Amino acid sequence: MAFAALSDQARLWQLSAQWMWRKASGWIHAGPFARFSVSGPTPDRLLIAPQDIRTSDPTLAAEYYAGRFAFLGQTVECGGRSPFEIAPPSEDWARVLHGFGWLRHLRASERTLSQTNARALVDDWLRVVTRKDLVAWNTDVVSRRLLSWLAQSPLILENCDRVFYRRFMRAIARHVTFLRRNIDLTRPGMPRMRIAIALAAASVSIDGWPRFMRHCARRLDDELAAQILPDGGHISRNPAAIVEILADILPVRQALNARGSAPSQTLMNAIDRMMPMLRFFRHGDGTFGHFNGMGPTPSDLVATVLAHDDARGAPANNAAHSGYQRCAAGRTLVLADTGPPPPADVSGHAHAGCLSFEMSSGTNLIIVNCGVPARASDEWIRVARSSAAHSLAVLNDTSSCRFLSSASLTRLFGRPIVAGPHHVPVTRHDGDEGAISVSASHDGYLRRFGTIYERDFQLSADGATLVGIDRFRGEGRSSRRNDDKYTIRFHLHPDIRASRIQGGTGVLLACTDGEAWAFSAHSGEPGDPEAVALETIIEESVFLSGNFGLRRTEQIVIYGRIRSAPSVTWRLTRQPLAPPHPRHGDETPELPL
Repeated sequence: MAFAALSDQARLWQLSAQWMWRKASGWIHAGPFARFSVSGPTPDRLLIAPQDIRTSDPTLAAEYYAGRFAFLGQTVECGGRSPFEIAPPSEDWARVLHGFGWLRHLRASERTLSQTNARALVDDWLRVVTRKDLVAWNTDVVSRRLLSWLAQSPLILENCDRVFYRRFMRAIARHVTFLRRNIDLTRPGMPRMRIAIALAAASVSIDGWPRFMRHCARRLDDELAAQILPDGGHISRNPAAIVEILADILPVRQALNARGSAPSQTLMNAIDRMMPMLRFFRHGDGTFGHFNGMGPTPSDLVATVLAHDDARGAPANNAAHSGYQRCAAGRTLVLADTGPPPPADVSGHAHAGCLSFEMSSGTNLIIVNCGVPARASDEWIRVARSSAAHSLAVLNDTSSCRFLSSASLTRLFGRPIVAGPHHVPVTRHDGDEGAISVSASHDGYLRRFGTIYERDFQLSADGATLVGIDRFRGEGRSSRRNDDKYTIRFHLHPDIRASRIQGGTGVLLACTDGEAWAFSAHSGEPGDPEAVALETIIEESVFLSGNFGLRRTEQIVIYGRIRSAPSVTWRLTRQPLAPPHPRHGDETPELPL
C-alpha cells in the first residue's frame, strides 16, 4: 500500500516535470530569434500525393458549395461569407473545419466546380487565418491539415496559377517548420504520433528534400517503437488509436514505395503487428470492444484498412502487452480488459474498466461496456470513464481508478489517471478440448478498502456457456471493514430485451434474431452445496457509443456485501431459439382508434 501511494505521487511528479520541460522548451523556441525560423525553405513542387483512404461522400460537395458546413451534428450557414470568418459553434467544430479532412468529399465529386471551390476555400484559409488563432494552430489540427492538404493537392493545385501555387507551397513549408519545432513539446501518445506521420508524409511528397526525408523516417520509427507494443496494441490501450494510426500510415507506406524508397523495417513490423489487433477487438458484427476510449466503430474505415492487409494474420488470444484477453469458442466471443492503466502521460482518455468484459454471439452484441459518445459534454465523458459504466464489480460506488480533478491542474494536464491498479496478474488456460479459462485480479481497491478484486472466466468448448466468478479478498482488514458493499453490473446492448425468470433470480436475454441467453447468479463458488441464488435486478442504463447518439438500454445488477457473500458465481447459458423480436425503436406504434 505504501508502494502504491508512492507510485501515485510519482505519476503527478512525472506529469509536472514533463509539463515544466515542455514549457521551458517552448519559451526557448519562442525567444527573440524564433520569428526568423517560422518558415523554412519553400519547396519547388510536390512529387506525389499520399492517398486518403477514408471514406468520402460526393453528395456533400454541393452542401459546401452552398455554404453549409455540418460537422459533429452542428451546421453553420455561411451566407456568402468564408467559413473561416464565422464564429464557430464549438471548438470541436472548429477543429474539424481547420483540419480540412472534409476536402476528400469535394475530390470524390469529380466536378470542375468542386475543384474550384476547394481551391477557393484553401485560399480563404491562407488569407483569413493567422497564427493568433489557437485552434487553427493547435499541433493536432496542423498535423491533420497538412495530411489533408498533401492528400488533396491534385484537387487543390490542378490548373491553378503560379502565384497560388507558390503561396500554397510556402504554407506547406510553414506547416512543416511549425511541426518540427513543436513535436518534442507535444504530449506523448497520439498527438505526437500524428505529427511524426504528417512530417513523414510531407517529406515523401516534397521534391528535393532527401535529408529531411531520412530524418522524418527515423523520427517516425522512434515514435512507432515507443508507442506500438509488441502485440500490436497502442500504449494508450485505446483500440481506436490503432485504426487512426493505420489509416494515416498506410498511405505513407504506399508513397514511399511509389518513390522507390523502401519503407523501414520498423514501419513494416509495426503495421504487421497492428493489423491482427484490428481483428482482435472486432465482434461478430464488426464493431470494436468498448474499452479505454473506444467510441462508435468507423466500420467503413476499418474495412478499408483491413483491405490493405496482405498477411491477414489471425488475431492472438492473449494480448498480454496491451492487457486484453480474447476468448472465442463456437459463435461466442468474450473480450476482457486485464491490464493496468496506461502511463500517466497517455492516460487522458483511459477508463477505470480493469476486469470488465464484453460478450457477443455471432452478430449479436449481448454484454457491453457503455463506451464513449462521438460528441459529448465533459460530464458524459467523466461518466463513461467511471467503473460503473463497465461490466464489472464496483466497491462502495467507487471507481478503481482516480482521475485528476483539480481545476487548476486539469487545464495543464487534462484528466489523466493518477491512481489505480498497479498489479494485475493474469493466468490463462486453453483446454485440449476447446474450453477456455482466464483468471485475473487487480489491487485498485487495496489502498482504499483493503480488498483485492478477482474475476474468473470459463467459456465452454461449444461457446454455449460462460461462467464467471467474482471474488473480493480482504488483506489486513478488520471484520468491521469487511462489510463493504459491492455492485456487479452487466450492461446490455440496446438490441437485447431482458425479462425476469425463475421467480426474479434469473434473467432471459432475447436477441433480435431469436437467439436467447439465460443469466443466473448465486453466492459462493461453483458446486458449493450451501450456495444461495441471488436476486438479479434489471435497471436502466445508457449505451454511449451508438452511431446515432446515446441510446437507452438496460443492465443486470447484483448487490451484495463482502461479509455475507465474498464471492459470486454468475452464468450465461444459450437457450433454444425463440421467435425474433423487433429492435429498439423499430416497434410499430399503436394507432388510436
